[in-house]
Amino acid sequence: MNTLASSVAPPLGLRGRLAQSGGWLLYLSGLLVLVMLLPSEAFEPGNRLYVFAIGLLGFWRYGLRSIHIVRSLLFLHRSFPRMRKQVEAAGAALAPSHIYLMVTSFRIDAETTAQVYRSVIQEACRCGWPATVVASIVEMSDQRLILELWRRLAPPPRVRLKIVRIPGTGKRDGLAQGFRAISRDMPDRDAVVAVIDGDTVLQPGVVASTAPFLKLMPTVGGLTTNEFCEVQGSYAMREWHRLRFAQRHMNMCSMALTKRVLTLTGRMSLFRAEIITDPGFIHDVEHDALDHWRLGRFKFLTGDDKSSWYSLMRMGWDTYYVPDAAISTIEHPPDPRFVAASRQLMFRWYGNSLRQNGRALKLGPAVLGWFTYYVLLDQRVLMWTGLLGLALAIAASLQYSAAYLIGFLLWVGITRLGMSLLLLLSGHRIGPSYPLFLYYNQVVGSLVKIAVFFRLDQQSWTRQKTKLASGNDHFQRRFNRWSSTAMIFSSVSVFAAMVMYIASSH
Repeated sequence: MNTLASSVAPPLGLRGRLAQSGGWLLYLSGLLVLVMLLPSEAFEPGNRLYVFAIGLLGFWRYGLRSIHIVRSLLFLHRSFPRMRKQVEAAGAALAPSHIYLMVTSFRIDAETTAQVYRSVIQEACRCGWPATVVASIVEMSDQRLILELWRRLAPPPRVRLKIVRIPGTGKRDGLAQGFRAISRDMPDRDAVVAVIDGDTVLQPGVVASTAPFLKLMPTVGGLTTNEFCEVQGSYAMREWHRLRFAQRHMNMCSMALTKRVLTLTGRMSLFRAEIITDPGFIHDVEHDALDHWRLGRFKFLTGDDKSSWYSLMRMGWDTYYVPDAAISTIEHPPDPRFVAASRQLMFRWYGNSLRQNGRALKLGPAVLGWFTYYVLLDQRVLMWTGLLGLALAIAASLQYSAAYLIGFLLWVGITRLGMSLLLLLSGHRIGPSYPLFLYYNQVVGSLVKIAVFFRLDQQSWTRQKTKLASGNDHFQRRFNRWSSTAMIFSSVSVFAAMVMYIASSH
């Protein structure tokens, strides 16, 4: 089983190790410079309300983060190993009757498509069970490529191929057509469906190591796996993605402790066939929409993984995470510039989460569990708390002394260093840029969340460059645009007033 990042990520060479060492020395030197810049009075008691606000904010934020770390360690070292032993002891008794490997591909380069389908076909052969590869595609060129790969790999008779051709109307339509193709097979209750994105390469053994969990745990409707990435971009973009996947792993482990993983990623997730073939589930994925009090009704373009998760929660199913099974994704940044690309990706990711958040909270603690309910509630205020510390430090430094800002930056540097070191527990390799990217994600991510929270109807794919066509009339579109701007201005004004009040109070 692949349990560590080293099993997926390539090892660092001599130049890489030297660069990493130099980066860490540079980062520690920067912290030392901040210490030397601090005046002596920085260590004297200051503004009581300012100190209280910063302290309360830190207690809240780091308290929740500490709970996540403890929960993830309990899952990794106690809960999951017990489940893995049960799977291994049961052996063939937990095997699915049939495994469907469904891949959706649209506007992905031929080299990536070939890697993905080669890994899928090989995994279908390797697992040893009756299997069907379902290719939901748009272009004829993809069909030719898949058929040529099938001819070369020559799978055994127990492995079949289904090609579903659809118009290029979006991933949700591709998923729905693939689900309907599986439904026509009328799979039994023990069949399993792996839903795989068109840029996901399966690691050897990932299917055999995950599918038995669905039979072991009758209440689990879907599960997902650990994820690593190969980024076709700059050093900054590669490290930023790797940091995201390390954080993802820890959060997934924490939520899996109570079988409440918050997303069934479209990169690769496994579902019971009875769920995939349920007309209600297919409708949820294909036609998911939100009725907003101000923005009206609009369909979801992105976020099919959030739609599937919400559908499972609403139907009463649990969700799970298998940390020792891995996939590798091939990431193509939407822009060669790091800031532009990261902002576009954040806009899509955070938009998906926030569109999901309100209706998920309405399910209540009885369905979600109290911890999951609190985590979802925290997502709604995180966009403001992520900016509060920096805003207070800037306001206090302008009003009193630059020592406030220097001290805050030192605090950020030390705490993010500690948070980066804790990510080693995930098995993912960390780099000297991680502390900087952690705070970049906090500040820029908060700004993006505020922008998208008031513009939930604005959606776009980053790879396909497609946007949601608004069905509203001209007045509604203008009203949405101007009311969103007004609400952002009002909210930011209230936030700024609160910051100035705290910073100026004695």
